[in-house]
Amino acid sequence: MGKTKKVRESARDDFDCWWWLIQNGTPTVFITVGLFALLVRVAVSLHPYSGAANPPKFGDYEAQRHWMEITTNLPVKEWYRNSSSNDLSYWGLDYPPLTAYQSFIHGCFLRFFHPQSVALFTSRGHESYLGKLLMRWTVLSSDALIFFPAVLYFIVVHYNQPSRGLKSELAWHTAAILLSPCLILIDHGHFQFNCISLGFTIGAVAAILSGKDFVGSVLYCLALNHKQMSAYFAPAFFSHLLGKSLRQKHPIVEVLKLGLLVLGTFAVVWWPYLYSTQSVLEVLSRLAPFERGIFEDYVANFWCASSVLIKWKRLFTTESLKLISFTATVITCLPSMIQQLKSPSHRVHEKSILLPLLPATLLAVEEPFIFKWFTQFAMLSMFPLICRDNLVVAYLALLALFVLILNAPVQHKVRETNYLNSYLGSATMFFILCCSFVLHIVYLTMHPPEKYPFLFEAIIMNLCFSQFVLVTLACNVKQWLLNRPAKLEEIEKKLI
Repeated sequence: MGKTKKVRESARDDFDCWWWLIQNGTPTVFITVGLFALLVRVAVSLHPYSGAANPPKFGDYEAQRHWMEITTNLPVKEWYRNSSSNDLSYWGLDYPPLTAYQSFIHGCFLRFFHPQSVALFTSRGHESYLGKLLMRWTVLSSDALIFFPAVLYFIVVHYNQPSRGLKSELAWHTAAILLSPCLILIDHGHFQFNCISLGFTIGAVAAILSGKDFVGSVLYCLALNHKQMSAYFAPAFFSHLLGKSLRQKHPIVEVLKLGLLVLGTFAVVWWPYLYSTQSVLEVLSRLAPFERGIFEDYVANFWCASSVLIKWKRLFTTESLKLISFTATVITCLPSMIQQLKSPSHRVHEKSILLPLLPATLLAVEEPFIFKWFTQFAMLSMFPLICRDNLVVAYLALLALFVLILNAPVQHKVRETNYLNSYLGSATMFFILCCSFVLHIVYLTMHPPEKYPFLFEAIIMNLCFSQFVLVTLACNVKQWLLNRPAKLEEIEKKLI
């Protein structure tokens, strides 16, 4: 009886939440912002894509198209297996099975309207107007069917109380998420399907915030089975759900239920490959291509930034780097994981996700400065790639749109402590922004010295990495301070 009563109360709360949001105009706001966000995506998709007219391997666009070619022409058991029909050295599938199933569905769509674009062997490097149009539509439809509903779910859960009911704030937050410039540039310009895995992740966050831990677990497992990079969210989800389970009346039972649910979800997704250990290992070997090294190209992470001084690839073997990278990642995650195990509150849960752009955007209202600062340098870190893809015009347009959104006259109810400003000072932060502006101009107008052909990329990468570290430290400080005694908070307010 007690459980039935709780279910009824939960259903009534959900109904009251939806009814209040409808009265407050949330559907109108979301539809208006959503249509504009789709229009922006369409505009960006008119620009070039990764590897356009650049043989022999082209780029990410060709990789995604080739996966559609493979999955629609070969049996599922051969998708990850090297053979005469599936040369893994030519854009072999290197994402989990859910990406392969998505490629199959999109491949069927292309095969119906334009068979030449996914014909086995003969379609390699295929470039045509209709082919590009159909490929762009696969991303747009993925966004509209997965990412947008997940964002609506999050907005409904986040603004489920009249006390949080500023309509302008809700509209601003929705725009901040749906018009995230980095996601739009990568998915609809460069060409990828990050909207699917990120959509599942947002849905998982919203489900957990609304008390539906089992639903959240399934959604996160789907995100992880679409892109293995979603594993960066694993410490937050694992520690938060474990911390909550350990505080239940029957903790062992709760942990077992979550564990079985996760295993069941993985079993369903991996079912075609569970017939033998070798088949599973074939897929797993494609998901962790360490033979490429611990980083590729110039990316704003620790290994690439520190490689300027420490030549990791020369000093250590690939096997050693695997262990070092894994150990460093665990150590970095430990503070947030320990805090979550000690106090698994919903508010802290969002801040502990260690892939900052998504949670920073979801928390744009509560942490506006972190959101603004991180997004600016996330865009800068992508700038060399954007230039190679001839997407500079789209980049500048989205940057201008982002600045307009940032400076929209929205009244935020939550007063944020600007930790970066406290640590660095206003003058230092203004100088960093000036450096970012100058680097854009330098990269577009100047040539690096012949001796150091990647000098500008290295400078951009190190500047962005330094800011990511500062944001991470600030988020960890804020996370740990959230559970301080009330007296300490009152003292801090007086000091501020």
